This record gives sequence, C-alpha cells and structure tokens, in this order.
Amino acid sequence: MIEAVVVTRYVTPLREGGSLPGIVEGDDLGTYVCKFRGAGQGLRVLVAEVIVGELARRIGLKTPRLVALELDPEIARYEADEEVQDLLNASAGLNLGIDFLTGSFGYDADSHSGDGVGAKVLWLDAFTANVDRSWRNPNLLVWHGELWVIDHGASLYFHHGWGGGSLLKEGAAERFANQPWSPDDHVLLAYAPDLPQADEAIRAMLSEEVFAEILAEVPDEWLEPVPGAETPQAVRAAYVAFLTARLGTRQWLPQDAAQMGTR
Repeated sequence: MIEAVVVTRYVTPLREGGSLPGIVEGDDLGTYVCKFRGAGQGLRVLVAEVIVGELARRIGLKTPRLVALELDPEIARYEADEEVQDLLNASAGLNLGIDFLTGSFGYDADSHSGDGVGAKVLWLDAFTANVDRSWRNPNLLVWHGELWVIDHGASLYFHHGWGGGSLLKEGAAERFANQPWSPDDHVLLAYAPDLPQADEAIRAMLSEEVFAEILAEVPDEWLEPVPGAETPQAVRAAYVAFLTARLGTRQWLPQDAAQMGTR
C-alpha cells in the first residue's frame, strides 16, 4: 500500500475545486494536498488518483508522491469554518495525500512539453479515458522547469457504474477496451503526431503484472464491494482486467494523429 502518514494539522482549504481539498501537514513533516474520502465524489475518485498517478510514474511522467493520510476527526474541533468541520468529520480514516509542490505554477502555452512528454500525457489520458485535461482545467503544473501531471480523479469512468451492476454484464472489460477517446479539446493536442511513437514505447513498459502491482498500492478500505466483486481482492482483479483489456487494443488511441496537431 502507499505509505501511510498521520495528519497533524489542517492548514487551509483549496477552493478552486468543488470537492474542497485542503492543505494539511503530516507527522513526517511533509505538506500535502488532501483529497477527502468524505467529499461528494466518493472513494472511487481516490482509487483513480492512485491508479493513474502510478501509471504516470511507470511510463516516465513526473507526478507528485502519493500517501494515505490518516485523519482523526478530532482535528475538526479547531476549525471555525463549518463546511470544513463537516468534511473533516466525514473523512475519518484514510484519505489521499498529494505532495504539495511549493512554488509550482500552472501550465500555459509557453511551457515546454517536448522530449516526448506531451505525447506521453496524451497517451495516458487516452488509455485511462480522462475527460479533464482541457485549457479550462489543464491539471498540469510546472515545477523546477519540468511538467508534472496532477488530478486524475476524472479518469476510469467505468468504475462509477459498478455499483449498479455493470460489472456483471458480459463483456464489460471489452467494452471499455474498445471505447474511443476524443482529444479534441486536450491542452496538449499539438503533440498528437508523436502518439504512435509514444504508444510503441509505453506498451513495452506495461503488462497485467504491472497493473496488479499498481492496484496493490490502493488501500483496502477504498475498494468498496460491488456486485460481482465483493472483496478488495476481487475489486483489484476487476481493475486489472479492465486495464489489461484496454492495453490489448488500440481502438481508443486517437486515429490520424499526424493530422491532429501542429507545433
């Protein structure tokens, strides 16, 4: 499992997003962006963050270190904001911590995305069906002159249907494997011509075994039972099956990449 850290202090909310993440300090003296289990998006968003964040790391992208933040709701007693109090009280247990990159700034058109990085980000978002990397919300940071990918909770949309029984339907993994992905409003669309080369290189780095290693990083208590996968081990196996099936196809990779972007 990802490293566990105890929250020692809630510092301030980040009000840019609807889920109200916050800056916290941990007992390892680190500072983290905390995404709370009690937020409206639910635990599956935290699972997606870990899976896609670790995938990014495996394929050579920069992404902040992730930890599991153990939160005692007693901390809520010291917060004057009632909205924050409610969120902290609803988030007892393990939450997701993302290393706070002090001094980083948001990606803009002048930021460098070369050396294959732009195409790797495009590939990752296509593979995981990420719908949230447009100019409206790039979810990219520049830190020490390098591009860092963040905020992957809008990926792996398929798991939001598991609670309703979609996992029980025959061919569920194959349907996701063949689902196309549109890059039309992607912030790094200009790097689409490099996708074929990125695809060839990245496929050599990933496998069913790698996906199983990544799922082992996810805490058991975030893997909610669903029809067809009633234990954490079964839920992990379902994710591995879906990712493995998608890796075995190319229908999701944007076609005619050479005509999609110009630099």
